[in-house]
Amino acid sequence: MNSTCVEEQHELDHYLFPIVYTFVIIVGIPANIGSLGVSFLQAKKANELGIYLFSLSLSDLLYALTLPLWIDYTWNKDNWTFSPALCKGSAFLMYLNFYSSTAFLTCIAIDRYLAVVYPLKFTFLRTRRFAFMVSLSVWILESIFNAVILWKDETSVEYCDAEKSNFTLCYDKYPLEKWQINLNLFRTCTGYVIPLATIMVCNQKVYQAVRHNQATENSEKVRIIKLLISITLTFVLCFTPFHVMVLIRCILEREVNFDDHKSGKQTFTMYRITVALTSLNCVADPILYCFVTETGRSDMWNILKSCACRHSRAQRQRKHTLSTSTRDTMQLEVLE
Repeated sequence: MNSTCVEEQHELDHYLFPIVYTFVIIVGIPANIGSLGVSFLQAKKANELGIYLFSLSLSDLLYALTLPLWIDYTWNKDNWTFSPALCKGSAFLMYLNFYSSTAFLTCIAIDRYLAVVYPLKFTFLRTRRFAFMVSLSVWILESIFNAVILWKDETSVEYCDAEKSNFTLCYDKYPLEKWQINLNLFRTCTGYVIPLATIMVCNQKVYQAVRHNQATENSEKVRIIKLLISITLTFVLCFTPFHVMVLIRCILEREVNFDDHKSGKQTFTMYRITVALTSLNCVADPILYCFVTETGRSDMWNILKSCACRHSRAQRQRKHTLSTSTRDTMQLEVLE
């Protein structure tokens, strides 16, 4: 077998991925747990947007929970030390997050577009029942499209002649296999290009509607416009570099020449960097969609107060129980 070892790639992964992924774990997991609570409360208030936000937060949380495995993988210089089944499951959840996130972000953009531009029309598209059916369809379709990862053998051995050692790779291999190229092209079209175009058009229409709305104060207009720009830029920055590198890899590695593949290896290294950047979406989503709005902050504050009250009641009840138990013990000793 030809050597596919790239020392620069291993050195880069060894430092970059643990730093980025640790940040996502520390910030993203608590933020998405809080976002689940906030979106659940919004859904209970008959807000269909809460259904999409709940699904988005759940998708981000599932991916963030797999990041410790990827940290271990990259810390060991791309050497997968766990079972092949765990590799398949982690890769499946990663790509499920990538494309379910873009789908749910598209649903949110369309819902806001209908609410702002056509507030009295298409009301049947803005119900909790419809949002639930759409979200369920996204989960099912994305699971089916990415299920091929679960069927294929996702681990392979990389031979390093310089180090005279082997590395067990998980999913991301060089070069790409033919089925991976075809799947990546399909994903890029349906899971990135179409959602990006839809989100940009919807946000542009909302921007125009807000800017020409005489009933909205200027300060509120500025806040909404800044939020729209932030949402669009976040989507572009998190997902565009990754899909650009995916397309480049699909072109370069379709007919790869093992005798001279230095440029392909450099492309592979850049590709790995964009994978790390994509995970930052798990941090940006709950902040932009739940905690920036006054309703989201209010719901989060109510959740925290409720948890604090329950904890306080539990402590008082525990103290009361201990006090009663101590009094009963003292009475029993007196009787004895």
